[in-house]
Amino acid sequence: MDLFKVTDSSKREKGSNTVDNGPKFSKNRIKPDLKQNVKVLLVGYNGANNTGSEARLISIVNDVRNVLGPDVFITIPTLNEKNLRRYIKEETNLKIVPISSIFFFAVKKLVKEHDLVLLVEGSCYMDTWTSALLWAFLWATRCASSFKKPCIAYSVDAGDLSFLNKFLVKREASKTDLIIARTELAADRLKKLGVTAPIKHTADNAFIFQKDVEDENVLKDVWAKKSLHQSGAGVVGFAVVDFYLWPVVIMPWGRSRDLYKWPYYFSRSKKRSRESDELAGRWAAAADRVVEKYGKNVALLCMEELDEPFARSVLGKMQNSKNAHIFSSREFNTSKMTGILQSLELLVTSRYHAAVLSLEAAVPQIAVAHDPRLIGLYRELEMDSYLFDYRTEKSDKKWDEIEKNINELIENPDKIHKKLKQGYKEHLICAKKNKELLRDFLIERGWEVR
Repeated sequence: MDLFKVTDSSKREKGSNTVDNGPKFSKNRIKPDLKQNVKVLLVGYNGANNTGSEARLISIVNDVRNVLGPDVFITIPTLNEKNLRRYIKEETNLKIVPISSIFFFAVKKLVKEHDLVLLVEGSCYMDTWTSALLWAFLWATRCASSFKKPCIAYSVDAGDLSFLNKFLVKREASKTDLIIARTELAADRLKKLGVTAPIKHTADNAFIFQKDVEDENVLKDVWAKKSLHQSGAGVVGFAVVDFYLWPVVIMPWGRSRDLYKWPYYFSRSKKRSRESDELAGRWAAAADRVVEKYGKNVALLCMEELDEPFARSVLGKMQNSKNAHIFSSREFNTSKMTGILQSLELLVTSRYHAAVLSLEAAVPQIAVAHDPRLIGLYRELEMDSYLFDYRTEKSDKKWDEIEKNINELIENPDKIHKKLKQGYKEHLICAKKNKELLRDFLIERGWEVR
């Protein structure tokens, strides 16, 4: 079989847990010494105090151990060791490895030392956040191909790319042994780019994540401690993102306030700052209307620590700020953030994983998207009428439509309850197929699996 003529996207059928047989996997890779512990490298956005990445990583570690057994040796590289240790415990067979922000030599060395490479970042094939992150994943793929080590992109997404990055993704992602896309839209995007690796589509691993029982009442407990005249009211969540910080760009120097991690700086200009301020005002106005019209409280949700400054800006613009509270992934781990999300009466989100992690509780939701990730998810949920693409829909009229949908779902939350329940069921079934694809992939190579 000619690997470079094969692409495939397994169709998600309503209520079905089937994934088509598709193409066989490429076998042109070195088989590990099965007498020793197999070594697996997980390359992703690890240690960023990002709720979605945290949920994915925990679920993927469990998948790897379910397939290869508890003795499998797992290595997780990170730019922030301290943050990663908050939710990943280093053990005899799990190692956390800090790497430099200039990652090329470190990643190459790690790939060479391992038997299997998994790309575990959801936003894998996009440059929305920064080209550097994309290049890290493509570089890991290139190194794996060079060393003849099997490489899988594990439940990932594809989004906006510059002309150069489209070329790089087509060339380097085609060297991947298997790409598991988390939405059909992502799979289609990769095919249209000309990526020739085998492609399946399932669902995001975060759908498998389960919160701890003791975290079910986090939202209620926090609000009970606040001195509010509406302390017994329901809570509407706003998962906000400052679209105008991104992408992070590579510069030898810049303003210290714009520094992410040298040599990476947030994109800032007078125009961007003005647009960011305007966006914060839009969110604040929407939050105030929820408080004034319905007597609800507002949770400003920071799914990544980097969202905090923008959330504070929104809070500072609210007329009813005493009825709002910021919940940040810096303070609350994924289990607690999931408990908060699933306790909301309504979610308005610009974060993909806020939508995913709230879905189990069928929390009514509206998306204000700035890249294709939420678009792909909402298309599969058949929720297009509750989706707003901020890249093309910034007008007052669109915010009026968002307000109209907020009113509708607060007043009639049961309207989409069945759709959300069914959507969660279907995505959970498909997310569980990720480890089955991993198992089949390794069996094809004669690996010992459970």
